Amino acid sequence: MPGLMSRASLVVKAKFSKLLDRAENPTETLDYSYEQQLQLLQNVKRGIADVVTAKKRLQLQTSQLEQSVVKLETQARQALGAGREDLARQALERKSAVQQQLQGLDGQIQGLEQQQEKLVASERQLQAKIEAFRSEKEVIKAQYSAAEAQVKIGEAATGIGQNMEDVGLAVQRAKDKTEQLQARAAAVEELTAAGALNDFTSADDDIDRQLKQISQSGQVDDELEKIKAELGSGEQPKEIGT
Repeated sequence: MPGLMSRASLVVKAKFSKLLDRAENPTETLDYSYEQQLQLLQNVKRGIADVVTAKKRLQLQTSQLEQSVVKLETQARQALGAGREDLARQALERKSAVQQQLQGLDGQIQGLEQQQEKLVASERQLQAKIEAFRSEKEVIKAQYSAAEAQVKIGEAATGIGQNMEDVGLAVQRAKDKTEQLQARAAAVEELTAAGALNDFTSADDDIDRQLKQISQSGQVDDELEKIKAELGSGEQPKEIGT
């Protein structure tokens, strides 16, 4: 049973693959692949835009934090000038925390810049591949169209195409039906001449028809003998109907 199921599955797959091969249009497949690559390129471009946007946002935060550092340092100097060392210390502590944030942001910005460079390089490579594929696609489509036209012309010229096969079958069927009708007409004619076919429009059966033929034959014989007798006696034969 497992072997039988395996063979059945193989047959189904083979037939399905054959159906797909018939339904597949290479030109449509190439155009669809090209569209998919263009969509991938658009995704890469959107990724680059997202990275740049994130980098710009971090750079804006960095600028704001740098201004905060300058402000806190100014506040610390003003506090010391006013004899408030405690306020100066507090301002310097905040300045130190902001500077640590700045260092973290700098690392993130550098990471985004590296990611941006990689994406831009990938975009260029993909763009080049897509352009090459587009050129190759058009060449293949032109070759396929030419080959398809050549096959159709060859099939039409040699009569092996599907349409020509249909025409040939129609002609053969017409010939067969014509020969069949001719044979039937000859058979009916032969049977009619032999008296084998009944006249269904008459109420007489076969016996009645034979009796009528005998009666008609007897009448003809009587009239023939009468004419002979008249000719033998020298009388002129009477005209029929007088």
